[in-house]
Amino acid sequence: QVHLVQSGGGLVQAGGSLRLSCAASGRTFSTYAMGWFRQAPGKEREFVAAISRSGLSTFYADAAKGRFTISRDNAKNTVDLQMNSLKPEDTAVYYCAAARNQNGLLIIKEYDYWGQGTQVTVSS
Repeated sequence: QVHLVQSGGGLVQAGGSLRLSCAASGRTFSTYAMGWFRQAPGKEREFVAAISRSGLSTFYADAAKGRFTISRDNAKNTVDLQMNSLKPEDTAVYYCAAARNQNGLLIIKEYDYWGQGTQVTVSS
């Protein structure tokens, strides 16, 4: 089992940047593809970004393309989400997640383990 602990997040003005981090327990981190999801008030959880086991392939939601960057460091068992040019509509609770398989990384139900979530609030 993978235990995911998130850090980062907070309050930022529109146009600003934040970096979210996700640290995984154990020594099997590199066997999991990783993703970031978010859930805004009154909305269902949605895909934001994903990265393959090796880190060589990345995927982004349309809303994240050009502004967000997902990365991983398998030596440190961490996955980051760098968020630039933030907009008020980015306000949500952000979750990192781990998937044993990587054949459907845009699909929330394909993920097996989840972090605790962290609040990102972007003010106008």
